[in-house]
Parts: sequence; structure tokens; C-alpha cells
Amino acid sequence: MGGHLIRGGLPGGTETADAQPGAEPRPDGTPRTVGMVWGLLILNTLGSAGAKTIIPLPRSLIQLVTMGSLVAAFALALALNLRLRIRSSAFLFLLTLLLVPSVISSAHLESGFGALFRCTRLALFVGTLWLLGRWWDGGLTFVRHHIRMYFAVLGSVAAGLVVSPGAAMPELYGGRLVGALWPLTPPQIGQYAAVIIGLTVLLVLGRRTDRASAAVIIVPSLVLLALTHTRTATLGLFVGLTLAITSLVLTSAAARRFFTWAVLSATVAAVGFSSALQAWFLRGQSKENFSNLTGRAKVWDALLAAPRTTAEKVFGVGLGDKSFGGLPIDNSWLAVYNEQGLIGVVLVAAIIIVLAGIALLRPPSLSRACAIFLISYCAIASYTEAGLGDASPYLLHLAVAASLLAAPAEDAPLSTPAVPRRRVPRWARDRK
Repeated sequence: MGGHLIRGGLPGGTETADAQPGAEPRPDGTPRTVGMVWGLLILNTLGSAGAKTIIPLPRSLIQLVTMGSLVAAFALALALNLRLRIRSSAFLFLLTLLLVPSVISSAHLESGFGALFRCTRLALFVGTLWLLGRWWDGGLTFVRHHIRMYFAVLGSVAAGLVVSPGAAMPELYGGRLVGALWPLTPPQIGQYAAVIIGLTVLLVLGRRTDRASAAVIIVPSLVLLALTHTRTATLGLFVGLTLAITSLVLTSAAARRFFTWAVLSATVAAVGFSSALQAWFLRGQSKENFSNLTGRAKVWDALLAAPRTTAEKVFGVGLGDKSFGGLPIDNSWLAVYNEQGLIGVVLVAAIIIVLAGIALLRPPSLSRACAIFLISYCAIASYTEAGLGDASPYLLHLAVAASLLAAPAEDAPLSTPAVPRRRVPRWARDRK
């Protein structure tokens, strides 16, 4: 990344992008180490299953790296916040409540000891977010960390494509782009690319970065998104950006111009390139295969038809690998229902509704627009992707949204206020 998009904020890491012009930075700014903690959380959520890499990596080694990164993130966040200063957060409170059905269902060991391991992972993940919540102040600090870290991940994908195009676009995945250096699937790459494209576009519209720096992010990310042929990520990008920019239309001339240009470009593309767009969207699949969502609907029907006890309906069967009958569930709501029961579904729905409600009540701003983009993207992706009920990139996206919607902390005085001089009465001076 280049320019202001990487450096963003004032020296020392304090994020004042949404502050009033001329406002002074607070002395207790966000430490740069927080960005390292965020990067470790992102590394933890990359997963260990995916395409074959150029250099074969044992799954045990990958799991050791990802789990080790979470432990390191928690330890580093604790070192930064030894006094355990936390801020109240409805998002984190609901996420903590989600641990209750997770632990209750996993304790029965229906999903094996791996369920308890995943519960521990989720607890460390949520604990780290609580420790970082001290620096959630409605600014763009975590947006910049998010863009920077995921762009680094996409850089590894691009490097794998250059080194070995055959391994990066294997026939096993229908010629779609995968991670050749780290095992990443096309939906993962598409998700990362779509999220940082949307956030970077909003930063440009809010004049928080220049166009040249943004182009360094947007152009290669768009290319990688196109090579993944990921429909969910593409749809989430366009719908999320539409909602986010609409929230800025009344207060930003740049947003109005971009919205008009985007509508005209989309109309021209739909008319002039309809056949090419349709071919890209179908990915060579038959209409029947497309209608049942590439076989997902069959798994969903089988999951809903499976017999369950009352306890399993309420609390689920325990945290697992988001699969049913050996096949991926690929739906956040059904995955949560299967693993954390109806209580989990209610809590996850409450997280989305609460964040969306807070965003709608906030006055128009760039932070609000970025939050709307992330919330809407996660809501759309939840239909064909799992992850809202466990430590995942989607929970990190929502955590960034929560940081954007947090109320700014009280400004600390920049210096000790001067003590007014005591005025000596004239009669006292005369006596001297």
C-alpha cells in the first residue's frame, strides 16, 4: 500500500480522521502494537483447510501457527491493557453470551474433544476483542489495520499466482484463484478482496486517502476478486457499497458524484456486456446446479430434516467444523443452529440487529458509512458462507463495525491547566 492509506492518522497512531478540523490529538492514542494484535487475529482466522500449496504445509503446522497467533494476540493485548480497562459494548456483550450455548453443547462431547478446543479458541478470541475495545472510539484506526492486513494476505495470493499459475488456479476448483502459498479457498480470497475494496472506496469518498494510494489497493484487489469468480463477495461488495454511499449522499458531494457515475457505468455494463457477465456469474454451471446453490440446498434440507432432541434444538450439538454429513453447511444461520442451537441463532441475529440499529441512529459520517458497508456485507454473505457463530473473519468485520459505532472517549486535557493568578487588592498593595 502506498501513501496516506498506510500511514493514516497522526504521528503516534492516534486516529483523528473524524475529528473536527483543528482538533488536537488526545495524549492517550492508539498504540501501534494494537495493529500487530489485529494482524495476529486475522492470521488466526485464515484457517488451515484449502487448496494444495506449492510447498506442502502439514495441517498440524498450519494449525499450530494459527492457534499460536491467537494466544500471542491475547497475551500482547493483555500486556497493552494490564489495568483491564474495558468499555461497555453491546456487540461484545452479545458475543460473550454466545459462549454460553457453545460451552453447554460442547460439554456433551457429541462433536468430540475438538468442540471444547474450539470453545477455548472462541473464548480467547472474544477476550482479546474485549481488551482491544478500550481503543474503540469511532475513529478509522481499525479500518486502516483491516485494510493493511488483508492486503498483505492478498499479496501472498498474488505472489503465488506469479510463481505458479497452475497451482494458483487448479482444475480442482474449476480454474478459480486459490492460495498457492497459504491454503486459501476462492471464497476466502473473494471476501478479503471485496471488503478492502469497499472500505478503500469509502476512504476515498471521505477524503481520508488520495486516489493514487487507493488505486494501489483497489485495482489489484479487483483483479483477484474477478479471478476467484466469487458471486457472494461480488454481490456483497456492490450492495454494501450502495447502502454505505447512500448514507453519505445527503452530506457528501463526492458520494453523489460517485453514485451517479456508478449507476451509469452499471447500466452500460449490463447492456453492453450482459453475455460476458452472465458467463462469469454462472461459472460454467448448469441452471439447475445454479438454482440449488451448487448443491448447498441439498445439505440444508438434510440438516433441517435430521432428528434432534430438545436440548440439541435449543443448545446445538457443539462447535464443529461447520459441516453436516461430511459436507460444508455454507450458511451461517444453519451452522449456528446446528452447533449452538436456537439460542445461538437468536444471539447472532441480535448482534446484526443491534449493530444495524445503532448505525441507523448515528448521524451521517464516514465511520457510519464504513460500518453500514461491513454490516450489510456480513448479512449478505451469511446466506452462503458460515462463520458468524465462531472465531472468523466475519466476526472481525463486525468488530470493526462496532469500533466505528462506538462513542468517542472523553478528551483528556492536553496539559495541566494554568492556575489563575490571585488578584491582590489595592489596599493590600498600599500596605506593603
